[in-house]
Amino acid sequence: MAAGLGAESNNNTDPQNQKTLADFDPQKKPKRNLYASGAAILASMTSILLGYDIGVMSGAALYIKDDFKVSDTKIEILIGILNIYSLIGSLAAGRTSDWIGRRYTIVLAGAIFFAGALLMGFATNYAFLMGGRFVAGVGVGYALMIAPVYTAELSPASTRGFLTSFPEVFINGGILLGYVSNYGFSKLPLHLGWRMMLGIGAIPSVLLAVGVLAMPESPRWLVMQGRLADAKKVLDKTSDSKEESMLRLADIKEAAGIPEDCNDDVVQVPKINRGEGVWKELLVRPTPAVRHIIVAAVGIHFFQQASGIDAVVLYSPRIFEKAGIASSDKKLLATVAVGFVKTIFILVATFLLDKIGRRPLLLSSVAGMIASLATLAISLTVIDQSHKKMIWAIGLAISTVLSYVAFFSIGMGPITWVYSSEILPLKLRAQGASIGVMVNRVTSGVVSMTFLSLSNAITIGGSFFLYASIASVAWVFFYTCLPETQGKTLEEMGVLFGNFRWLRDSKREKRRNKANEINGDGASNVQLGPVSNGN
Repeated sequence: MAAGLGAESNNNTDPQNQKTLADFDPQKKPKRNLYASGAAILASMTSILLGYDIGVMSGAALYIKDDFKVSDTKIEILIGILNIYSLIGSLAAGRTSDWIGRRYTIVLAGAIFFAGALLMGFATNYAFLMGGRFVAGVGVGYALMIAPVYTAELSPASTRGFLTSFPEVFINGGILLGYVSNYGFSKLPLHLGWRMMLGIGAIPSVLLAVGVLAMPESPRWLVMQGRLADAKKVLDKTSDSKEESMLRLADIKEAAGIPEDCNDDVVQVPKINRGEGVWKELLVRPTPAVRHIIVAAVGIHFFQQASGIDAVVLYSPRIFEKAGIASSDKKLLATVAVGFVKTIFILVATFLLDKIGRRPLLLSSVAGMIASLATLAISLTVIDQSHKKMIWAIGLAISTVLSYVAFFSIGMGPITWVYSSEILPLKLRAQGASIGVMVNRVTSGVVSMTFLSLSNAITIGGSFFLYASIASVAWVFFYTCLPETQGKTLEEMGVLFGNFRWLRDSKREKRRNKANEINGDGASNVQLGPVSNGN
């Protein structure tokens, strides 16, 4: 016993085992990596292209209809068809980015959109304008797929949510610029105003092509090409520490099938990890983990658009008209308010993603969207059925449009791109992201090309009741199928997926741990009793 006490005493006096107060201080968070942030901002600027088109078409469509004397059906097709055309770009972007790299795929996206914007600006008839929409749509598809993938692959785990949300930030910024452009050019003659609105969208793509020269290539793409030395340089610059850089490199090498002890500057990568057989592994013979990941990625993209965001953003002037705003200037100013609210709340969301986590933010966001959509539907139905001006209903309708876009932007908007990019395994990431973007754009196209017809069929209030129902289904899906990914490395995602009963199992595990803690405390009390009595 004495020997034991002596040993304990020696251990306590050992300088190596002695602790100071500083050792108990909470661990300091690493400083935000400015180099990674700068590269993510430049890459995410591609999303301005889609955002600007969404925003500007909401107002330009009013003037195109008057100039070309076309029907509502042709207008909703013109607005929504860009989403269908973008499928070509998003499907091609996966293979293209594996071939020429993530960085030059971004340049290609900007160049294609530049050509499309000029074609739209110089359109002389409806068919010419549709041709411009086709070219611009392909560019948008490339941009939507590549920006979140590049940013996720470049970012350290500590700020990946913050940085990967940038594409959605720039979509919202682009929407706001489109709304402002509508208002600014609305004073020009009819034949010139909408052409200026669309044509000026070529400017961001030029700035993007210049800015990309300062961006590094994705370290994961470099490893896939066997360029380990180049990948290490990029990881050293974009990681929070040298240790993290080494861990990230080791994880990527393992995922690419490169031996851990291989440290040559350039190595031969196994062909299976260079893109071959990817589609088969994704769709034909997926593992349980990959199947769960694909369901989660496709589901979150589908519900993001099926809950009606493009109906609100693209047709907000018409919604405000239904709500009782007659003046064109006031309708366009109200849409500027929508863009402003969206932009403010997406900026708030970027700082919450890595603090609160994906799941809590997503679930609370969708709950707010459901409440806003239901209230908007009720107010628009009251306005539609009333024969006199209902000021309270008009105010409620305008307020709930703003609350809906706010709730969307603080969760559902950015998390869709963050979550779907970070959960895909390395060798499946480009093609898997393409599938997600494809579903996103198809759903967006269906919503935007059917909103006017749907409103005429079941009333505008009925349309928003439908979107509220879809958002309710989305909440249940997210609650049951999407585990938390905050703070996990991209290579750790496979451990989280593969079990669709993960929620039930995790709750069972928590109950078991709680029971063990209670039993442990009880055992401790039983042991203390006899000691007290003995004294």
